[in-house]
Amino acid sequence: MKLSARGEEVLAAVNNSGLSVEEKAVLARALQKSVARAGLLLGHLSFGVRDIARAIAFYDAALAPLGYTRVWSSERSAGYGPEGEGDTLALFLRPEATPPGDGFHLAFNAPSREAVDAFHVACLKHGGKDQGAPGLRPHYSDTYYACFVTDPDGHKLEAVHQLG
Repeated sequence: MKLSARGEEVLAAVNNSGLSVEEKAVLARALQKSVARAGLLLGHLSFGVRDIARAIAFYDAALAPLGYTRVWSSERSAGYGPEGEGDTLALFLRPEATPPGDGFHLAFNAPSREAVDAFHVACLKHGGKDQGAPGLRPHYSDTYYACFVTDPDGHKLEAVHQLG
């Protein structure tokens, strides 16, 4: 593995830190997570919702099949992301909120086609509207399997699995 000059500096600092092997392993895992997240285009996305309880019920159910969970919540907000990590989607009570218009949608990566199917079912069961049933989208690619919905506030959502 080739490290940048800054990476070499960090590695040297860790090696000369006096930390035990176990402590270095914990630090290495934390650094790997940090580096992985740093490579992402977005840190998080926030939606304003008109009814936070309704939105929480919807997103709790919809995101579970995709491996996301509610990682924090308060009386007026909630955040979703991978278990034990920070949020990548935040919801905030905004009674006057309106979703973005045409040209915007949020696509969630799904671990499998079955997860796309389960996302779709959960969305419809919890107040979402169908905008495209689960299936292959060969006009995108031969392995693009997705569904499209709107949440109860009208935000356009997609769940997609792009591997065979």
